Amino acid sequence: MVVDGVELARIAREIVPAESAMPAPRESARNHFPGIVTGVRKDGVMAQVEIQAGPHRVVSLMSREAADELGLDVGVAAIASVKATNVVVDVPADPP
Repeated sequence: MVVDGVELARIAREIVPAESAMPAPRESARNHFPGIVTGVRKDGVMAQVEIQAGPHRVVSLMSREAADELGLDVGVAAIASVKATNVVVDVPADPP
């Protein structure tokens, strides 16, 4: 049985998918989120790529050229690698 990638992406938005079986790439980043592309928005220069990785929704901004070269489209398996030097933390407007 073959499942269409676009249909799989639709289902991934509705349920929390099982952990992906894709191996983590070998690089220095420690936080890898394997999942499926559930949305791609492109303009002339930039692309916004949304990945459902287990219970996590990860959004990446990249060049349109990079998204095209990687073949990123709804239903494609992908791994989001997160390596941040800054984390912004906010608090609720009415602290308890």
